[in-house]
Amino acid sequence: MARLYADEQFPRVVSELLRTIGHDVLTVQEAGNANLGIPDKDVLAFAISDNRAVITLNRQDFARLHRVNSQHFGIIVCTNDRDRLQMATRIDEAIAALESLESELVRVVRPAS
Repeated sequence: MARLYADEQFPRVVSELLRTIGHDVLTVQEAGNANLGIPDKDVLAFAISDNRAVITLNRQDFARLHRVNSQHFGIIVCTNDRDRLQMATRIDEAIAALESLESELVRVVRPAS
């Protein structure tokens, strides 16, 4: 199972669902980094320092960070989905399909309606 760091905008209920599946999820709030205006590059740096992959809805900024430096433990960028269980399931399936998240940019998209 993956070690994940959920950024500030990532849905808390999805983090909790990922935990029930067996992933080790630390949220920005739990790490004491909420409401501080921490730049995305520093969110990624924190995740790297804790050997975690970032999980985020902030697709563009984190994809850019990946292009600048792919030396990280994974970045999972997601489209938001009101069906939180389906969102967590798609994330879990995307993670399971990879041998390792290290240096990977994983895109998890909501299916078209």
